[in-house]
Amino acid sequence: MAQLDELVDYTDRLLDISQFDDYCPNGLQVEGRAQVRTLVSGVTASGALLEAAAAAGADAVLVHHGYFWKGEDPRVRGMKHRRLHTLLTNGISLLAYHLPLDAHPVLGNNARLAELLGFAVHGQMAQAGRVKIGLMGELDTPLTGDELAAHIARRLGREPLHVGGHAARIKRIGWCTGAAQRYIDEAAALGLDAYLSGEISEQTVHEARECGVHYYAAGHHATERYGVKALGEHLAQHFGLDHRFIDIDNPV
Repeated sequence: MAQLDELVDYTDRLLDISQFDDYCPNGLQVEGRAQVRTLVSGVTASGALLEAAAAAGADAVLVHHGYFWKGEDPRVRGMKHRRLHTLLTNGISLLAYHLPLDAHPVLGNNARLAELLGFAVHGQMAQAGRVKIGLMGELDTPLTGDELAAHIARRLGREPLHVGGHAARIKRIGWCTGAAQRYIDEAAALGLDAYLSGEISEQTVHEARECGVHYYAAGHHATERYGVKALGEHLAQHFGLDHRFIDIDNPV
């Protein structure tokens, strides 16, 4: 069991949230019970996740995508009201960590994706404010573009969208999970053979073709399941909590 304020303070320091200029508040977003025994983690604080967390008896929910994004409508009505009502009526706290969870060198989305895909990390890329949140490295065995696509599909359980590049075999690769397709220009400038992210924009196809960089859109949700799960497991071990990762399916 943990005191909520101790849990939040520890996690804020672990992820060094003061170093990030983010699009949302990191840390405690909705305050619930003062004591936490059961922690549920998930990618996004959707209504489905909150309902599943309430059914599981959660005292706190830990997510990568929380609330209160810059530029969003601040009014509490409709979907936002329903989500907050679920949290408040059940006394559940909501903890959300966005860019800090992407960047953490051990528990972060990019670090955990590298381990899952077997990428050897050799450096950082993808500058976001004062901090680099993405990684770059090498494949142990060079693969063709199609072979790497098949490898990604096997590990993530989802077929990536692959835009072919110039390299016959891929050795050097960069990656940044989620909606980080804009960093393909940096991947090209770094001389990488390939770049992987979660999503793709219309212009990304042209950039990949013209720069000769293989691009893989492997799914926003699919690439960001692993950091929040690892963080939840770490917190559960550190504080002696019951922890459950709940994966709400999302094809994007």
